Amino acid sequence: MRLLKEFYTIKDWLWCTKLCVIEEHAEEIMEGNDENRRYSEAITLESFESLSKYKKALLETPWRLVDRVTGRSMEEVELVEMKRRSHHDMKKTLTWWDLIWFGMGSVIGSGIFVLTGYEVRNHVGPAVVLSYVISGVSAMLSVFCYTEFAVEIPVAGGSFAYLRVELGDFVAYIASGNILLEYVVGGAAVARSWTSYFATLCNQDSDKFLIHIHHLSADYSHLDPIAVAVLFIIGLFAVSSTKGSSRFNYLASILHLLVLLFIIVAGLTQARAANYSSFLPFGPRGIFQAAAVLFFAYVGFDAVSTMAEETKNPGRDIPLGLIGSMTCTTLVYCMLSVTLCLMQRFSEVDENAAFSVAFEAVGMSWAKYIVAFGALKGMTSVLLVGAVGQARYLTHIARTQLLPPWLAKVNERTGTPINATVVMLGATAIVAFFTSLDVLANLLSISTLFLFSLVALALLVRRYCARGVATQPNIVKFVLCIALILGSSVASAVYWANTTKWVGYTVMVPLWLLGTVGIWVLVPMTKKPKVWGVPLVPFLPSASIGINVFLLGSLDKASFRRFGLWTAILLVYYLFVGLHSSYDMAQMLKKERVESLSESKLDEENVVPSQTESGTKNQDHNNLNN
Repeated sequence: MRLLKEFYTIKDWLWCTKLCVIEEHAEEIMEGNDENRRYSEAITLESFESLSKYKKALLETPWRLVDRVTGRSMEEVELVEMKRRSHHDMKKTLTWWDLIWFGMGSVIGSGIFVLTGYEVRNHVGPAVVLSYVISGVSAMLSVFCYTEFAVEIPVAGGSFAYLRVELGDFVAYIASGNILLEYVVGGAAVARSWTSYFATLCNQDSDKFLIHIHHLSADYSHLDPIAVAVLFIIGLFAVSSTKGSSRFNYLASILHLLVLLFIIVAGLTQARAANYSSFLPFGPRGIFQAAAVLFFAYVGFDAVSTMAEETKNPGRDIPLGLIGSMTCTTLVYCMLSVTLCLMQRFSEVDENAAFSVAFEAVGMSWAKYIVAFGALKGMTSVLLVGAVGQARYLTHIARTQLLPPWLAKVNERTGTPINATVVMLGATAIVAFFTSLDVLANLLSISTLFLFSLVALALLVRRYCARGVATQPNIVKFVLCIALILGSSVASAVYWANTTKWVGYTVMVPLWLLGTVGIWVLVPMTKKPKVWGVPLVPFLPSASIGINVFLLGSLDKASFRRFGLWTAILLVYYLFVGLHSSYDMAQMLKKERVESLSESKLDEENVVPSQTESGTKNQDHNNLNN
């Protein structure tokens, strides 16, 4: 009986303890729900509350623009405040293994199958391997910069978040508008090429399934309904779950790599050295002109940085994923480009389905079906990873109120940004339906090179102009050196675009080197990375700026006109909408931080008197006992 009584006593104690724990946990949940509810409610921005307030905001545009151009966000805001705007967190399910395959899946299959044939035949010939090396080196330098940022600021916004922290809201907005254009145009280019390879797989001409409309412009007259259907199916995978998309991606990528190995081995058995006799048919200029366009072949790796928010261990997994995938990609591209030009004379290479037609030309007609199947698998991975990455860019931009906030929402069940995915793939489908491949390729490269140059510049600002640490004299010296680097790089690009002479580079290159060495010698580094950092700073970021800007000079004038038109559209939206929503959001965050600090200070003041009063009572009690 006594044992039974003790048992019930222990049981009651455990039950009471359990209830206390549940109550305590419930309080935490309620507090968390209150916090989430605070950020889930629709935010009413002051500038858009009424027509009169909007007119007042427009009158204040110059002052607000200065505030947004000079104002820089903080890492804490991007990592905490902005993430709360999505209502629910993204699920941390990715490892370095997932990121490597995401990186390779997003890149291999796009450039090598979409652009290689076109550039070999029209711009560079067998020297395309040198173009891939140049663009690969430039891409690797950008990979280093992205990796450091992704480890230090692991959020879904990628380059948008990095530039907001280091170069300010305005620069980040212009860059983000171009990165979104990059994703839309890149996805459209790959989707159209998917149709070409599907036609080859069906033993048809590469443009068999396109619908020709004669009264439209030549660049927009070949309609592609299959590309739209493919993007719709990709969208279903992208919104389901990130981990599920990852599994599908690396299985497809492994199969794709096996096909690439087949292309290299089987293709080299049909190699003819005579096809390499005219190695530089278009001269040295063709190498750099092709390199600027083939830089698109490396586009996609930045999508890995947008997945940092869903990575289990960003400090370890992101460097392995980004650098590992880019190294493998560069080697594969070089081997494939050499194989293609050894199989077939450059003037006979097909512009749309180069590898399939090359195997058919050497008598291995059956092999073209394997190539086409592998290409379809590779391009499917590119589209899938692109859909995942571009949605996360859009999500973080919407968190800042630069775009409608419903685009920032993350679905509670899937942990994915469904709204942003649907919008981006819808835009991609419209472009893919109308626009030809050559227009897409040049427009994409200019956006990419511009963005990567800004990211490299932002890294230098991060290392040498840390907020609250860098002194005014050192900032002035840094700005002068950066001006020298940018000026010499732009001058080299302009010189390259307007003359075939080389003497000008004997002036521009030393000026670039002088600016870089000036930072290294004259400006002390004010911030070092906590986990992983770019080596050889400032030389590698400065080289990234120089190469990217130089490659811009190899693009045609029509590309710059389209780029300028798109940037002008972005500016109009920013001045009338984005600027004021961003300004209101920044003011609201400042107000919240001030209120939070005031509450913390008030709590501290309340704690001290309580402790003093408690100590007095204890002293009185001791005196009475005595």
